[in-house]
Amino acid sequence: MAKHLVLVAGNIGAGKTSLTERIGSRLAWWTGYESVADNPYLSDFYADMRAWSFHLQIFFLGHRADQYLEAARDSRSAILDRSIYEDAHIFARALHHMGNLAERDYLSYRHLYEIVVDGLPRPDLLIYLKAPAAVLLDRIRRRARNIETGITAEYLSLLDSFYSEWLASFDMCPVLTIQTDDLDFVHRPGHLETVVNRIQDKLAGREVVDLTKN
Repeated sequence: MAKHLVLVAGNIGAGKTSLTERIGSRLAWWTGYESVADNPYLSDFYADMRAWSFHLQIFFLGHRADQYLEAARDSRSAILDRSIYEDAHIFARALHHMGNLAERDYLSYRHLYEIVVDGLPRPDLLIYLKAPAAVLLDRIRRRARNIETGITAEYLSLLDSFYSEWLASFDMCPVLTIQTDDLDFVHRPGHLETVVNRIQDKLAGREVVDLTKN
């Protein structure tokens, strides 16, 4: 069976980690997750975003590059919870847009990002999980992470607009869009099986209909 690199992208609360866990388990794939508990900059970043945004983005750049290389070395197919591309095109852009990442720091980060990404293996599939801001905000509040208490619907909507712009020109690999507000792949095995089938069909080059609302 061919080895694949699959990325799970999407806004905060879209269901990336849950899907990554279940696809990894269901297909026996190597899984990589976003660094939160062992991130040395997160607490400082949330205390003072302007002072620590650049440091945080550099940490994530190295962390995700390591993940891509580790996934490439493993003999199994791999699925990663969030992509390195989102760091630059969504989150660093948002920090710069909101005035929390200075222009020179943003440009220096983007220059380093381009160099790093150029040396990484290309993905075979990007799974984009999508849900309305109100649904995302409800999920974020229910999981009650202290570092996410300041997230607003306006911020989620800003990120959503950046996702739309980024994906409109994304051409590194095929994209499978999945609307997650009415899809429960955590508690309903049939929903997970539908997603698995779509992923396998997409990787095989077969025509696939996105799992989105009409």
